[in-house]
Amino acid sequence: MSHLVSNNRRILSIIIPAYNEQETIGPLLEKVMQIQLLENIDKEILVINDGSDDNTFQEAEKIKNKYPEEKIVLQSMPCNSGKGACVRKGLDLFTGEYVIIQDADLEYDPSDYNVLLEPVINGFADVVYGSRFKGEAPHRMLLFWHYMGNILLTMISNMLTNLNLSDMETGYKLFRADAIKQVSLKENRFGFEPEVTAKISRLKDIRIYEVGISYYGRTYNEGKKIRWTDGVYALYCILKYNFSSGKGKTGKPELKQY
Repeated sequence: MSHLVSNNRRILSIIIPAYNEQETIGPLLEKVMQIQLLENIDKEILVINDGSDDNTFQEAEKIKNKYPEEKIVLQSMPCNSGKGACVRKGLDLFTGEYVIIQDADLEYDPSDYNVLLEPVINGFADVVYGSRFKGEAPHRMLLFWHYMGNILLTMISNMLTNLNLSDMETGYKLFRADAIKQVSLKENRFGFEPEVTAKISRLKDIRIYEVGISYYGRTYNEGKKIRWTDGVYALYCILKYNFSSGKGKTGKPELKQY
């Protein structure tokens, strides 16, 4: 399906799930506004307010009103439903040729968008994962047990998908529209990451790339929300989505470093 706009310009749709991020959603959106994307690519921003009980929606609305010429879509979930549910809502609404998931907490820097776009624009990739463990971009050290948990989850996921990712749990995943639209997602919360990885890896002749990105992780005191129980559930999702409905791949996934 074509989503081309006038003058052959293309669109990067940026889906931003946001829950109680009144302090960061404004600065994040300002960063997104300032990014100059690769030639002939425009931005479409979809902020999905996840039933926040603070002023997240109002802060996002201020930015929308400040930039009336930009396409900024604001949607609110009826209650706190989780990252996965917000991503699904965004996937129902986006109109671009490419789509990226952007956390609202400033841990991931929009200045990396072009790094993620490049393999797709150049025709090498259908999906690009941004790895916090690749390249020389600046990144804050992860908490030790978070790091070890990530390594373990990524390793188990790789064993079952036949990929060789270094960071399956990364928040930066960029997809061609025609790739992500082939996947039916169900997870409401942080199970989204292993679910989408398992299902994307099954697509016939899918080309998955991985690039190094910067990372500015938060501590719990600074507002980090993920807990050890989310790691346990992620493991469950890895097993569930790799051993359920269609264990056999429809094609061989190809992973390359870019």
